[in-house]
Amino acid sequence: MWRGAAWRLLRAGGGGAGTGTGTGTPRAASGTAAAQLRRRLESELEDIRGAGTWKSERVIASRQGPHLRLAGGGAGILNFCANNYLGLSSHPEVIRAAVEALEKFGAGLSSVRFICGTQSIHKDLEEKIARFHQREDAILYASCFDANAGIFEALLTPEDAVLSDELNHASIIDGIRLCKANKYRYKHMDMQDLEAKLQDAQKHRLRLVATDGAFSMDGDIAPLREICQLAQKYDALVFIDECHATGFLGPNGRGTDELLGVMDKVTIINSTLGKALGGAAGGYTTGPKPLIDLLRQRSRPYLFSNSLPPAVVGCASKALDLLMESNAIAQSMAAKTQRFRSKMTAAGFTISGKDHPICPVMLGDARLAAVMAEDMLNRGIYVIGFSYPVVPKGKARIRVQISAVHSDEDIDRCVEAFTEVGRKHGALP
Repeated sequence: MWRGAAWRLLRAGGGGAGTGTGTGTPRAASGTAAAQLRRRLESELEDIRGAGTWKSERVIASRQGPHLRLAGGGAGILNFCANNYLGLSSHPEVIRAAVEALEKFGAGLSSVRFICGTQSIHKDLEEKIARFHQREDAILYASCFDANAGIFEALLTPEDAVLSDELNHASIIDGIRLCKANKYRYKHMDMQDLEAKLQDAQKHRLRLVATDGAFSMDGDIAPLREICQLAQKYDALVFIDECHATGFLGPNGRGTDELLGVMDKVTIINSTLGKALGGAAGGYTTGPKPLIDLLRQRSRPYLFSNSLPPAVVGCASKALDLLMESNAIAQSMAAKTQRFRSKMTAAGFTISGKDHPICPVMLGDARLAAVMAEDMLNRGIYVIGFSYPVVPKGKARIRVQISAVHSDEDIDRCVEAFTEVGRKHGALP
């Protein structure tokens, strides 16, 4: 009976709130409050445009990869701003694994994990992640932002303390805000300041040092050896976010802790499946099994978010297979990164960070970064300018990201375009 009534209602155009008139004409809310809100929002948006910090979205009409086609006809564009570090977003085996998972397990679970949303492929991927990182267990999330939002509140209480690098990713900052622990912020990669904060935090039950392994806006790598030494000295735990390290840093691509030889000193790792590991979506926490068990019981983003779609799980699982079969892809990154950094430095640019495929071209001025990025696109190079609030005021930049699938010719063409555009706009003499 209810099906018939619903069908008659839909045919009559009475689908309820939010269905519109059936003509496709957008509706705007009416009333004084709605009009007032619209005026305030339009004014705020105009301020963003006026400051030169407006973030436009370019529309890609092809697969992610080193060469793109943009909607509107831009073809043969060289892409230097994706997190596709290993080039696996378009790898044929990764795509095939996604299709097979889609056909076998469906489009999605329509549920959270503990109700009826856990499939065998989810458990297999969690086991594979733990094995890759050489940890006891792992738990999947819809994103690493969710993983960071879910861990601190579940783990830390008002009796505890968390010590966070001041340039940590926004997701770490937001996750820490959600917890009731005592909060300390130390200066970026400043070990003297961290030690002082650890000394002050000795009065708390548990101390957790939280840092990015590799910092996404600056391309620098956390001094994990020193952090772990201080953590051991002051009886603290170490947490690292490895989103910009997993898959390509370290001899086998396991990340910053492998690169710096402290895998046995780092307690908790959060990372993503949406960058080097297939580039689709998803994140995870890996570490001690009791912690993972606790997160399954108390982590709100895990408990109240739908399971990862099977196709995404298939992508990530195949990406990990490829990585564990051979470290050749991960090892190819170092030479390509060095080529770009050395050539750009020789041309006169200041490149932040060191030995990381994130290569921020420091420009300082937000308008200059935006104009140069647009001019680079006119020369067939896709890069994006970053300015406040994504980076601090006065530290605008164009962030270049090197991928394993960039050729030497691609890198050289990018440097040549930067040199031409830099001279044109006064960024180079």
